[in-house]
Amino acid sequence: MSLSAIKALTFDTGGTILDWHTGLRTALATAGATHDMSRDWAALANEFRRRSLLGMLNHGERAPASKNFDDVHRETLDLVLADAALDAFTAAERRAICWDAWHNLDCWPDFPPALVALRQRYVCVSFSLLSYRIIIDTARRNDLHWDAVISCEGIGKYKLLPEAYYACAKYLQLEPAECLMVACHNFDLNAARACGFKTAFVRRPNEWGAGGPPDPVPDPHHDVVVDTFPELARALQCA
Repeated sequence: MSLSAIKALTFDTGGTILDWHTGLRTALATAGATHDMSRDWAALANEFRRRSLLGMLNHGERAPASKNFDDVHRETLDLVLADAALDAFTAAERRAICWDAWHNLDCWPDFPPALVALRQRYVCVSFSLLSYRIIIDTARRNDLHWDAVISCEGIGKYKLLPEAYYACAKYLQLEPAECLMVACHNFDLNAARACGFKTAFVRRPNEWGAGGPPDPVPDPHHDVVVDTFPELARALQCA
């Protein structure tokens, strides 16, 4: 089935749409300054993100899902701060990092105008590990008008489990091959592809800060590979 059959674009949201690194680095540095503490806040933000992802991916595989990403953020932050000898951070400062920062992230600036163009032709959906509340709050903050929000929180099976991708297509009343998964991560795209989705890799070189992402090179089998969201819109004839 060619790309001409695509009816919906399903977007990874946590890193592909939202600049989590800047938000978390800033929140950690702000709390540290209150205590006159100095750390490599960029590296700490990345460690927080890395551990959070590991705590969420494939959740619900062997037992019913028991937490969402907000829960994992709270649990993981405590561990990361303890390992970094930052136990002095107060409960309010921890909430500012694991809740306020996440729910107020800025999106990549090239996305909002591209979303407007893409929605003229396709159903555009946030399909994410993130909690419903994070997606809702960040959409309101960035004036993003999703046609639908499909969080793994509601499915009860988290990416990279195939049940998550099949459920997303089912909710949209589409075949998987009528959906184009859009992400900046091979792991998400490859899991979607294994379930029959078409895939689009959008590079986000600054997702993990100045050092670059851990997975920057798109696998050659993706149907679309672009550097920016305007390029994606043009590739899908929505410019």
